[in-house]
Amino acid sequence: MSAANIQKLCENTRGKLKTAIERTEIFLNQYTLPQLIAEQQDDEMILFYKGFLSDLRHLLVFSEVSYEKLGIVLRRANFDITFAEKALYNVYHHCINNYFYPKNESYSEDGRYAYTGQDAIRFRKKIVREARDIILDITKVYEELRDDLTYYESDYLTERRMQSQNN
Repeated sequence: MSAANIQKLCENTRGKLKTAIERTEIFLNQYTLPQLIAEQQDDEMILFYKGFLSDLRHLLVFSEVSYEKLGIVLRRANFDITFAEKALYNVYHHCINNYFYPKNESYSEDGRYAYTGQDAIRFRKKIVREARDIILDITKVYEELRDDLTYYESDYLTERRMQSQNN
């Protein structure tokens, strides 16, 4: 991929991450554990929401770190393709994977719904609307990022291994 294409991909990725970060921050700044469990105060739901909030905080941190690294890539006087590709790889493996495979598994993607126009995200428990809405709101961003950065799922590492073997 040419330097211009990689640079454009970095710009687009950074813009999408910014959108997801802003939406996630708004949610995390507005809602607390006691607010989310107000209607369902059993131990199972408390554990569920603790995991849910933990996953969102991790996603936010990974997204902010990636956003900053892409900013560094784009601000450098000379565009460093290697550094840019590594930053894009990290977006895929930290942000996208943490979104679609959250540690606490409060939700998951059901691929059977991906092409039906329905929401592909399925929640493990019935949750309050605000928590459901934030996940569904940022789903589109992370789906677009996944589509844009599919190359970095495996081909990037394969290319790097081949380069290191040739050296």
